[in-house]
Amino acid sequence: MQCLFCKQDSSDSRSFEHVIPESLGNRKYTLPPGVVCDKCNNYFSRKVEKPFLESAAILQLRFHQEIPSKRGNIPSIHGIFAPNFPAIIHRDPNKYFIGIAQVEPESLKQIVRLPKGMLIFPPGPPPSNLILSRFLAKVALEAMALSLIAFPEGLKYLVNEIQLDPIRNHARRGETPDWPIHIRRIYDAGQKWIDEKGNEVQMVHEFDILWTDWDEWFLVLAIFGLELVINYGGPEIDGYEHWLSKNNYVSPLYCGKNIAISPTMADNS
Repeated sequence: MQCLFCKQDSSDSRSFEHVIPESLGNRKYTLPPGVVCDKCNNYFSRKVEKPFLESAAILQLRFHQEIPSKRGNIPSIHGIFAPNFPAIIHRDPNKYFIGIAQVEPESLKQIVRLPKGMLIFPPGPPPSNLILSRFLAKVALEAMALSLIAFPEGLKYLVNEIQLDPIRNHARRGETPDWPIHIRRIYDAGQKWIDEKGNEVQMVHEFDILWTDWDEWFLVLAIFGLELVINYGGPEIDGYEHWLSKNNYVSPLYCGKNIAISPTMADNS
């Protein structure tokens, strides 16, 4: 067996690869040992997923939506107790806010007396294009491998398909500094859905592969309603924008046009 990314022999690899990181709530979509070798698995965890997960905007999303890390901890974020007391905000198991102020003890006494509702969360900047595009490139190839997991010849094709080398090398080595992606919100982060059992849930993440009429392939990933799209074929996104204009700007996740993987892969919470 060869690794999907470095193409080296991966027969002795032991680690499962999460297509979506565990720290985004994924316990379901994993690749068995050897599809991604141990070395690449470890590299992606440290150099691709960690910068994405620890960017300010994603930390805030994980905090507000109460998404624990794989160790079970909800990340802390920076906030402000009005009018101007900087603090690090934690969530405890009972969902209460605990502010550890980065101020003098005398100021801390004032914070205790502030009325409820005076906690402010300045919006954090999103991940850089390089961080985000490398993360999406990694997810894109692994999503394709996941759809072919029962077909060894299909996995072998993914490893050896030279047209996938640019996105493969971008994920593994960041070789294309400016790989454009398409970002838009398709539903509110707090959107509630009713599942097949009648329970109210939130959609944590969902993804699919769009194959257009002009033979372009795109990964479409939504995280709490934020749709992120990358082109498998190279660093351009015009084809996706063209597809949207022809399909009334409905997400491929919901319009029934996505035929590469069916049904849409999604996790609820």
